[in-house]
Amino acid sequence: MSTDTVRSTTGGFAARLSSVRQSRAGVLAGFAAAAVLLLVAAPALLPVFSLGLFGKFLCFAIVAVGIGLAWGRGGMLTLGQGVFFGLGAYIMAMHMKLADAALFGGSGVPDFMALYGTGTVPGWWEPFRSPVVTVLAVVLVPGLVALVLGLAIFKRRVKGAYFAILSQALAAAFAVLLIGQQATTGGSNGLSGFRSFFGFDLADPANKRMLYLLTAVVLLLVVAAARQLMHSRFGELLVAVRDQEERVRFLGYDPATVKTVVYVLAAVMAGVAGALFVPLVGIISPADVGVTPSIAFLIGVAIGGRSTVLGPVLGALGVAIAQTSLASSFPSFWVYFQGLLFVLVIGFLPGGLASLPAVLGRLRRKRNDDGGAARESGPPTSAPPVPPAVPPAPAVSAVASPLATVPAAKELRP
Repeated sequence: MSTDTVRSTTGGFAARLSSVRQSRAGVLAGFAAAAVLLLVAAPALLPVFSLGLFGKFLCFAIVAVGIGLAWGRGGMLTLGQGVFFGLGAYIMAMHMKLADAALFGGSGVPDFMALYGTGTVPGWWEPFRSPVVTVLAVVLVPGLVALVLGLAIFKRRVKGAYFAILSQALAAAFAVLLIGQQATTGGSNGLSGFRSFFGFDLADPANKRMLYLLTAVVLLLVVAAARQLMHSRFGELLVAVRDQEERVRFLGYDPATVKTVVYVLAAVMAGVAGALFVPLVGIISPADVGVTPSIAFLIGVAIGGRSTVLGPVLGALGVAIAQTSLASSFPSFWVYFQGLLFVLVIGFLPGGLASLPAVLGRLRRKRNDDGGAARESGPPTSAPPVPPAVPPAPAVSAVASPLATVPAAKELRP
């Protein structure tokens, strides 16, 4: 190998290493800016009520990160994330109701069970008296349910619209199941009236700020984990399964296993978000876990950009903020506006709003290329003058032979 070749190879490697370092530095800078914005600026500038409302939006953003992984990278249109959100939320709500009954009621029986039930706590409620069991169940129960569903669905190669319809049907069935259990889950009213969270008084503004900070930290950790996963070899395999599932199967990988892993991760994120949602909002009901909220989660991800890291987060926050502000002023107009926004983004920006800078950059480069090509060609030149037409030569038969006028030539003829 020549010296020039070695120098060229070394220089290319150094350039790539420098580019990777700059990219990592940019990511760390952006992550630090987001941490300062969420953990310092927001608590300092927002009042307690607005901070709690913003914390609710952050819970939706956590769910959106999981949907971005499953849908944007894995190609799984998950229309039933409300199931896992509701599992985490109801597990946390049951623990909080039991804790409030022990701290303030004395009998240990939640108030709604005394009104609508038999006045005794069901046996499947009892494990959730323990804070440790509750925290573990918030993570494990949605994950186990997603694992069973994923293996049952993806092993049978169910995908596309069939998977979307099936997941949406699960969300609808889960909401109907909750409504029918008035004595144990509160029915259509849900569970509400919480007064404490792991021993902390929810009426204290300092504890409300603590809940917001906890939610913000969880969101930052989830985003960091999602980015690491997207840029890993598993993330590349996930994209390959999305684009060429049969080819990945021929290479020796099991696409069902890959899909199930991501589906479980998205379910765990949704369950954690639901568990944080309950103490922040103070209520959980079937209206928060059915088909409508599941589609709302998906709309935020689609508008923000499902294939990016920050797109689902920004889309979920933007849709939630717009819904809160516009729905209060125009309650009957918001649904149409949300649908119109969804149609416009899907029709003209399939990559979501996160792809807008890239689209504008391509249009700018195309315009510059067209302008450069026009300048290189120069001004148009006039056509050269057409020369005058030349008269045709006379025919051979019409030309008199010069030998005809010579007498000697006549004598030489036979």
